[in-house]
Amino acid sequence: MLEVKEVTKCFGGLTALNNVNFSVRKNSVSALIGPNGAGKTTLLNIITGMDAPDKGEVFFSGIDISHLSSCRRARQGMSRTFQHLELFGDMTSLENIMVGRYSKTKAGFISSGLRLPFAIKEEEDARRSSKDILEYINLGHRAVDIASNLPIGEQRTLEIGRALATGPGLLLLDEPAAGLNIRETRSLGGMLQKIRNEMDITIILVEHDMDLVMQISDRITVLNFGEVLAEGPPSEIQKNAAVIAAYLGVDDE
Repeated sequence: MLEVKEVTKCFGGLTALNNVNFSVRKNSVSALIGPNGAGKTTLLNIITGMDAPDKGEVFFSGIDISHLSSCRRARQGMSRTFQHLELFGDMTSLENIMVGRYSKTKAGFISSGLRLPFAIKEEEDARRSSKDILEYINLGHRAVDIASNLPIGEQRTLEIGRALATGPGLLLLDEPAAGLNIRETRSLGGMLQKIRNEMDITIILVEHDMDLVMQISDRITVLNFGEVLAEGPPSEIQKNAAVIAAYLGVDDE
């Protein structure tokens, strides 16, 4: 579904990514892990079009999307969450989901302002499907609650729900377990497996919680200092001496 070819990205004198190759199989959960500053979020930003690579290409479903904007990539079927929550805090949970759903509507400013029949129908459909998503992620009881008033775990879940509302084929999650307790993290893992299995959505996960990563990932890619250090199934990565050394901050001998 996704292929990143020889991507390099520099910020001034810092090389954030150096000749990175990364691929993702359809209907899989692929994890990106590595120490802080390894380049994980930079790679997500390049995949989603928020940053442009200095070199390299990104292919999505066989199509070169390297020069497409973020919004056009979203229309192609990509959606993401962020390391730091980016909800609309003064809006309700339902309204936050509807923001994601509006990316699928076709009514323009004039037709919506004039309340033309097809614009009204799209609005009703968006509201109905957004309520369905809230129920799917077990936040139906929070529909009218202001997003900023939700506990952090529910805010994380709501952001995933808003991403789902765009109808993605590929969902990219940047540290979705940040700030969650053990119970919430386990619940998140179950929800992500449910999304993959029931909605046929491919997931890329950037995460520091290794228990979660090992639990739900089909394949893990390890970044270190902007380069791919290792990749493989969880059982191999767990025992990889170079990966252990990178996380412990010691030399691999």
